[in-house]
Order: sequence, then structure tokens, then C-alpha cells
Amino acid sequence: MAKVSADYEVVYIIDPALGEEAIAATVEKFKALAEQHGSAVEVDEWGKRKLAYAIDYKTEGYYVLMSFTSEPSFPKELDRILGITDGILRSLIVCKNV
Repeated sequence: MAKVSADYEVVYIIDPALGEEAIAATVEKFKALAEQHGSAVEVDEWGKRKLAYAIDYKTEGYYVLMSFTSEPSFPKELDRILGITDGILRSLIVCKNV
């Protein structure tokens, strides 16, 4: 029997050069998207931190951790949207139910 829903975590890094308003809008955009397709959405903003290595010549990033419960099809779509959104340096989605 296929899983109906699972718990996921996503960490994404936003370019801090966008400015505070654009960062807040990006975080809200992905929170609203997760609420639309899932439930139990929790967002933990870690803030600006130094990157372990330069990404596109940038040495700092704004880290955001988001936890949610959704159907298995949504994380693939979320990964696609994160990949095409301007200002997202890196992202990683992990399923917590193994």
C-alpha cells in the first residue's frame, strides 16, 4: 500500500543581497506553497550565516529550515520551483519517515 503522506524537511539558502523585504517575501512564498499542498508547516529562519564554500562568488547566505507533511508528489514539485526561483543558492529536501 502506498503512503498517503509523509514528513519532509527542506533547507534552502537565499542570497542575502536581495534585501530584507525580498527575503521575507521568498520565505512567505514557500511557506504558502507548502500550506497549499500539505499541512503541519513549520518555518525556522536561521538567518544570515557564512557559507562553507563560495557559491556564485557569494560567501554568505540566509538559511531557512521548513518542515511539513504532504503527499510524496509535492516535494518533487517544490524542488523544481526552488531550482528556478531567482535568489535561491542551494536547497535540499529530505523525507523524515524512513
